[in-house]
Amino acid sequence: MKAVGYTAPGPIAREDSLLDLEMDRPAAGGHDILVRISAVSVNPVDTKIRASRAAEGDAPVILGWDAVGEVAEIGDAVSRFKVGDTVWYAGAINRPGTNAEFHLVDERIVGHAPKSIPATSAAALPLTTLTAQEMIIDRLRVSDPVPGAANAIVIIGGAGGVGSIAIQLLRAQTDLTVIATASRPETQEWVKELGAHHVIDHSRPLPEQIAALGIGAPAFVFSTNHSDSYVPQIAEFIAPQGRFGLIDDPKSFDIMPFKGKAVSIHWELMFTRSLFTTADIARQGGILDEVTGLIDTGTIRSTATETYGSINAENLKRAHALLESGKARGKIVLEGF
Repeated sequence: MKAVGYTAPGPIAREDSLLDLEMDRPAAGGHDILVRISAVSVNPVDTKIRASRAAEGDAPVILGWDAVGEVAEIGDAVSRFKVGDTVWYAGAINRPGTNAEFHLVDERIVGHAPKSIPATSAAALPLTTLTAQEMIIDRLRVSDPVPGAANAIVIIGGAGGVGSIAIQLLRAQTDLTVIATASRPETQEWVKELGAHHVIDHSRPLPEQIAALGIGAPAFVFSTNHSDSYVPQIAEFIAPQGRFGLIDDPKSFDIMPFKGKAVSIHWELMFTRSLFTTADIARQGGILDEVTGLIDTGTIRSTATETYGSINAENLKRAHALLESGKARGKIVLEGF
C-alpha cells in the first residue's frame, strides 16, 4: 500500500523530511478495524513529531491522525462496526498514522462519520473536536458554575483548529458567553462567523479588553497556544476559583500566579485515553457519534479551510510548512492517494 512518512526527523525544508513509501497492508485483529483511508487532515502534532521522533529500527514513521474512511476488515472482538461502514477518528499517538492507504485503529475511539458533508470536510474535525470537547466537558466542567464569576469563557487562539470547533461546541451545548481571541482581520471575521459573542486581540493586553466588555471576570479560560506567555494576564482577569485549561507544550509553565485566586489548572491531551487504554476509552467513540449528530442537523460546520489535493509527500510538506508558519486558519485537508 502507499504511505507517506520519514526515516529521520528534521525540518520540513529538508528534501527527505517526508517521503512517498510502499508498505505492507496490515491485518485487523482484536478490537482493531482496518480502514481504507479516504481523507485526512494535518495537525500541529504532525509537525512536532516529524521534527523530533526518531524511527525505530528500519521502520519509517507514518504520521497523520485525523481520518475518514471505509471499514475494510474487522477484528474478532469488534462489535460496533461492520465492513463497509464509513468512519472517522483521530487515532493513537503510539501507533502508525493515517497517512496511508489502509490504517489500523481501535474501534473504541472511532465514530460513525457524518453523512451530510464530504469526507474532506469531516476529516478536518476528529482530533480538534475530541480535544475541545474533552477540555470543555471533562476537564473544565463548564456545566458546573464558578460562584460569583461571569458565565463566560475566553478562548485564546480562537481561529485555530481547536479554537474553531470549541467555539461551535460551546454555542451548541452551553449558554456561556464565548470570548475568542484573534489578531488579524480575516481571523477575527472567522471566529465571528463561528459564533463567538466577542472577539478581542491577543496581540494587545487582554485584561483591559475583557474589562471593557462589562460582563465581569470570566469563569473559564481555554488556551490553545503560547500559554506560558499569557499566564500573568490570565491570572489578572480570570475569576477567583476559576478554571484554566491548556493544550500546548510550553518549555516551562509557572502556575504560582494562579495561587491567590485558587485557580485550578487542567491539561488536556486527546491521546491519553488511547495511550493508556483507560477504563473510559470508549468515550471518544461516543463523543464523535454525538458530534456527527450535531453536524448532520446543521448545528456545527466543518472547520476545513484549505484542500491540498491528494495524500502524498509533496502536498503534506506544503501543509506542514503552513502550519509551522503560524498563519493557518482552520484546518488543512487532503483526499485520496
